[in-house]
This record gives sequence, C-alpha cells and structure tokens, in this order.
Amino acid sequence: MRRALRGSTVVGVVAILAGCAVAPVGNGPPPDGVTVEFVQLRSDVAARQAQVQVRNDTDEAIEIGAVHVADARFEGDAMRVIEGRTTSVAPGGTTDIRIQLPPMNCDVTEGSMSVLLELDDHAVEAPLPDALDVIAPLHERECLAAQVRDAASLAFTSFEPSPAGEPATLVLSVEPTGEGSAEVIGIQTTNLLTFAAAAGMTADTYPLELEITPTSDAIGIALPLVPLRCDPHAVQEDKRGTVFTLEVALDGVPGEIELAASEEMRGQMLTWVADWCGFGG
Repeated sequence: MRRALRGSTVVGVVAILAGCAVAPVGNGPPPDGVTVEFVQLRSDVAARQAQVQVRNDTDEAIEIGAVHVADARFEGDAMRVIEGRTTSVAPGGTTDIRIQLPPMNCDVTEGSMSVLLELDDHAVEAPLPDALDVIAPLHERECLAAQVRDAASLAFTSFEPSPAGEPATLVLSVEPTGEGSAEVIGIQTTNLLTFAAAAGMTADTYPLELEITPTSDAIGIALPLVPLRCDPHAVQEDKRGTVFTLEVALDGVPGEIELAASEEMRGQMLTWVADWCGFGG
C-alpha cells in the first residue's frame, strides 16, 4: 500500500575549479603512438574518481605531468587526485592516472570529454573516449539526485547489527525540504546485502512507496537487512556492497539514484556481515 508522508513540517579544456590556476593551452594533439581513454573501476565509484589511461606505443619513454579533463557536463575540470605528480610511461607501456571528478553541471544534457596532458615539455590535447559509457549515466543519476534533494534529504542515519539468522536494522531518514515533491518507490539489493522478506518485495527491490510533498513530515524507515552472500572474499574485496540504488519518480517519471553508507557505517556493516556469517575475527 502506498504510504504518504503527511503533516507540516566546453567541450574542450578551458579552466579548472574556482580558486585554482587556469589550465595550460594545448599545443596540438599527442604524438603518433600516444593514445588516451577514460576508464572507471568499481573501486573508483564511491569516491567519484576515475582514470585517464595513457598508452605509449612510441619508441621512447614519455613523462606526464598535469592532467585536465573537460566536459560541458562538468562544473570545472577533472584533475589528478594528487596534484604535482609526474608519471613516466615506458615504450609499449600503459598507465592509469587517477582523477577526481567534479560536480555535474545539470544545466546541460550532452557533452564529450577532452583531455589536456602536460607531456614532456609541452601540453597536448585530445578527445577522451568513454568506451564504457560512464559519464552519461552518472550525469543523469546525479542530476536526478539533485532534483530529489530539492524535495527531501535522504541519508542512512543509523545501523544496528543483529545476531546470526536475524535481520539487522538500517535506518533511511527522509527529511522533506518543504519545497518540492517526489516519490521514493523502493530500494534495491546490493551485490552483498539484501532485505528480509516483506509484502510486495521482488527479488531485487524492497518496497517503500513514499510520497514526499511540501507538507510532509520527516520520517525514519527501518530496513531489515541481511547478507546476500557469506563468502569471505565478498567482504574482503567489497567495493560497492554498501552503495544502494533507490528507485524514485519525479512528476511520474521514474529513475534511479545511488545512496551510499558513510565510511564509518560501511565498516560497521562489513564487520556485521563477517560476524553474522561466522568468519569474523
């Protein structure tokens, strides 16, 4: 049954984030044999990072300094996580340079990435292919999340572990802003965690069916959490087990946003899974 919350209550490299220096101007494309590609690993997602993969098929080593990735969908450039570092790439070698993604510019809907590299003693610029189509869906999710935040703040605010065989409690807090409306339809399982059986639950989604309006009160939703799997390496190698997907709708149009547990809560949850499954220390 639907529950309502009631009551009162450019393209191209031009500049980097405000307060930082302007990116150097490119002096043409990279030399023949030097190619670039945008990649994002699972371990990069929670921190909103990615990597510029540089392949050196020339006969000489190259030295890469500053990295600036621009896109009309970004508010400023994506740059090295550790500024001031240089990276040497041997002939025939490949390296991945980690970058921090900026906030998304939700005033635009399309764009394409380009990268400016300080290569040896000069700057070069090239299109940056996104072969796995990372940025378009990320832009869509984060801009949708921004619209949802106009209606309510969503956060995991507490976690209570449980003995083996019983569900733990994860609390999703919803605090309406009083300025917008949205629906929170359900929350999906992760690769590590699922929910105890409930009416209307599917294999992947726990139903919430919340309507948020400008007159809604704040609410805390207790989610009955259980491990989806109990193999130790799933915990030891976890990257996204505590990042949940929320199914939402704005003006009747459905979409999905991601909501992650804090690092402290993530540690509590992984410890609980290990204890619940019988391999905790």
